[in-house]
Amino acid sequence: MSESCYWVYILHCSNGSYYTGYTNDLQKRYQSHLNGTGKCKYTRSFKPLTIAQCWKIESDKSFAMQLERKIKSLTRSEKEKIIAKPSLLAIDPRVKTMTKKARDHYMDKL
Repeated sequence: MSESCYWVYILHCSNGSYYTGYTNDLQKRYQSHLNGTGKCKYTRSFKPLTIAQCWKIESDKSFAMQLERKIKSLTRSEKEKIIAKPSLLAIDPRVKTMTKKARDHYMDKL
């Protein structure tokens, strides 16, 4: 049986805000935010400009949801710190960070 994988991500939106979410398919979810076709009303109003940061979660959905809630509870300043230094969230071995170069390469596939 293959191990499940989730993504926790932060989007930088057109109004300068950050939107945090989780998914099991980052490319598909990001595309739905761009197209306004997902269930997220926020990004239909404030389109994402880019994925500011993302983390691959090699665990279950529950853990990804917990991490998403933790990020959502952070102040803007704290979010900017983890965007600049994603390894701050990678203290748990289930959380994998992506470099900007790898993230950009991954998103170029859209």
